[in-house]
Amino acid sequence: MNQPTFLNSINPLIPGGDDLEKTVIFYEQQLGFKRIHQEGNPIYMAIVKRDSAQIFLLKNEDKHLAEGTSLRINVNQIEQLYAEFQAKGGKMIHPQGKLETKPWGMKEFVVLDPAGVCLTFCEPADQDLIEVKN
Repeated sequence: MNQPTFLNSINPLIPGGDDLEKTVIFYEQQLGFKRIHQEGNPIYMAIVKRDSAQIFLLKNEDKHLAEGTSLRINVNQIEQLYAEFQAKGGKMIHPQGKLETKPWGMKEFVVLDPAGVCLTFCEPADQDLIEVKN
């Protein structure tokens, strides 16, 4: 029996700013990602990963491109992740992006990386809305 097509994780390529090493260190030290690959010396591309979330960071000096880039990362146990980031000083959390439940039913908070990319960490507020993994 053929199984239906199923889309798995997405691995975005995002601008990492003109100092990519600084951005990678931010993802490692502040967000708990692990560098799994890099290219160049100085680096011009790096891959960071945490659990199933994998992001390709590309050296890019166009600040407007970075500031116009936004990702939503679905998480489990968002309160725990928020507390983890708070324990690291919480400076990475956007002042207007603190953890809250939005009208569309998601608990979420916002982090800006050093290049200006907006990362929204989110989880359904009603656990009954979580889709069962195959």
